[in-house]
Amino acid sequence: MYVAGQVSYTNVKNEVMAYIAYSGWSLVDIVDEMNKDKPAAAKATVQDISNKLSSGSISYGLCLEIAGIIGYKIYWERLDQKDDN
Repeated sequence: MYVAGQVSYTNVKNEVMAYIAYSGWSLVDIVDEMNKDKPAAAKATVQDISNKLSSGSISYGLCLEIAGIIGYKIYWERLDQKDDN
């Protein structure tokens, strides 16, 4: 869960890697799936994805792609509701 001001690169990496592990996929298999329909110049590598996770530079779009491959959907949930009355 995100709480304002409490996001760290380690948490992002650990969360993504945990979902990958729980889903039964490996990062190698995910990269293979990602690269199926991409031209050679656009193909990702395991090291590239791992480095992006470690440095915290992974894009939201890449997170969505990984989530879709492993059978998840990322959604946003409002933390608090304001009364509009």
